[in-house]
Amino acid sequence: MTAYEKLKTARKSGRPTGGQYVKEIFENPIELHGDRRFGDDLAIYSGLAYLNGEPVTFIAMEKGWDLQSRMERNFGCPKPEGYRKALRLMKQAEKFHRPVICFVDTLGAYPAAEAEERGQGQAIAESIMEMMGLKTPVISVVIGEGGSGGALALASANKVYILENAVYSVISPEGCASILWKESTQENVAKAAECLHITAADMKHFGVAEEIIPESLEHFPEMCKALKMQLAEAVDELMKLSEEEIVQQRYERFRKFGIFEEKSSSKGFFRK
Repeated sequence: MTAYEKLKTARKSGRPTGGQYVKEIFENPIELHGDRRFGDDLAIYSGLAYLNGEPVTFIAMEKGWDLQSRMERNFGCPKPEGYRKALRLMKQAEKFHRPVICFVDTLGAYPAAEAEERGQGQAIAESIMEMMGLKTPVISVVIGEGGSGGALALASANKVYILENAVYSVISPEGCASILWKESTQENVAKAAECLHITAADMKHFGVAEEIIPESLEHFPEMCKALKMQLAEAVDELMKLSEEEIVQQRYERFRKFGIFEEKSSSKGFFRK
């Protein structure tokens, strides 16, 4: 499939949401609410659960399953209180040394004046900054669309997995097309999707994701069972590290991103 076809697949109606993964993978999930500052954001479904009998903190972006639930959850676009709720639970997990498992699926953070008034940018920045120094393992799974900083706020992790038909991008192809070509036609959006390198294969190639998770949505329980085993193995591996090693591993992982080349030319050296 092309990048644009992958994008449409990631956004397809009826695709399992974050909450469905939580209920299939974890035992006895208990949802916790509120950011202790303003309110509760239903676009973030988070709480405590067990993974193979071991306590974990889960944080999932939830788009909803019908029109009413999608409206209540801002179509999976978190508000500042959603990110602050997620950060509150991550700091709680750090205190009790519980691993954190995040499920990412969002077009991006909620783009409205009310969100900006309550500090949307600051909430995202604080989440990224605090996650980078979190002294407990963090694993993120991109299950649909990972859009911009709204997704990165829950994906600054020790390990990132991505479903084979999921996408992960610094900006939506529509937004990119409107900036570069001043018009978000289907042709321009498809071109932008290719230029942005948003597919799971691209993420694996550039080291942004460690593993690509095979999709079998028609056999969702079996797919979740395999993912559960993979998450449990990753948690066991990371829990063997000291707090300092966990932070250092995460730091080094992000330092490896990007490509640096140096070539000679008639005008000297240039860097790419």
